[in-house]
Amino acid sequence: MSSLLRLLRRALPASTSAAASDTVKAKSYWTEIIKERNLEHLVEKFKNASVDEDFRTKTFVYKNAIHRLAAARKFNYVEEILEDQKHIRIYIKRVFDEMLERRCAQTVVSFNALLGACVNSKNFDEAEGLFKGLSKELEIEPDLVSYNTVLKAFCVTGSMDSAATLLDEMENKGLEADLITFNTLLHGFYAKGRFVDGERIWEQMKEKNVEPDKRSYNLKLLGLTLEKRMEDAVKVVEEMKSEGIQLDTFSYSALIRGFVNEGDLKNAKHWYLEIGKSGCKRDKLTLEGLIPFALQKGDFMFAYGICKYVLCSKLPVQNALIQSVVDALAKDSRLEEAKKLVGLGESCRAHSYKLELPKPPSNPMTYLVSVFHRV
Repeated sequence: MSSLLRLLRRALPASTSAAASDTVKAKSYWTEIIKERNLEHLVEKFKNASVDEDFRTKTFVYKNAIHRLAAARKFNYVEEILEDQKHIRIYIKRVFDEMLERRCAQTVVSFNALLGACVNSKNFDEAEGLFKGLSKELEIEPDLVSYNTVLKAFCVTGSMDSAATLLDEMENKGLEADLITFNTLLHGFYAKGRFVDGERIWEQMKEKNVEPDKRSYNLKLLGLTLEKRMEDAVKVVEEMKSEGIQLDTFSYSALIRGFVNEGDLKNAKHWYLEIGKSGCKRDKLTLEGLIPFALQKGDFMFAYGICKYVLCSKLPVQNALIQSVVDALAKDSRLEEAKKLVGLGESCRAHSYKLELPKPPSNPMTYLVSVFHRV
């Protein structure tokens, strides 16, 4: 074992190196955190689990914990969790300093471990600095993993021109880009609205006989929907199916959001129903965009159906969105449906929805006239 890796293990808490490769242990961490009802205990468990590298990749646990603490107005606990994450940077700096002092063994595996620690803890500037400076200082030749790690850092920070330059440098050194390389770049370019550059990377990937996977196609879908090229996006879906690649929640959600942005209710409804047939879960963000869109288009029953799904699935959608549907249904004299949503909100123990039927108009004739018009 290299002295660099020993330094890394000593600088980080003792459990880090063992847990980093133990997915089962990471799963037990986040399962306990999600099940924990005592918020003070939740914070302590979260802080203890944060030393585990695999646990730190579980962003949904972060979101769940922060949402629960914020909902309970325990903002001091939220601050405590975020503050605790800063200790990782201190450990990385300690390892860096000791590496230079001790002239550690020149192993690219250990070097990559340090780069990965920087990126996983979101210290992207330090990752770039280590890549450029420490590799020369210790005479380490970066490999494909090294380049992919730094490419990720560039893409996350939006430094796409630097990422493109790094790809050229990597290939000039005789390293062949792999699927991870291309997917990292596709995500960076498509998500940042640089569709033409994303297509250039796509063609480069095909030229090098690197077969796109589900993630590659989903990223292309993202790029097309941001460009409002929905006809081409549907063609990509057809290509995915012909290649035997199953659509997932991301695929469907990209299409739904794309058609919402286009103002196309018919196709947005179509893909909303398709995701239900597929067995994939509908995601919160997409539903929060679809509900007001349905109301805007005057399709109150579609909005009602979405809200029923939300409440029955115990999704944490904004209370105001559901209330807006209750109000619209009541105004449209669909009181039975409005009452149904209020009842479902009261029975939803996972999230504290507070839905209310709007007060009836002071003039009873107003209600009778609305009923008459509906008949």
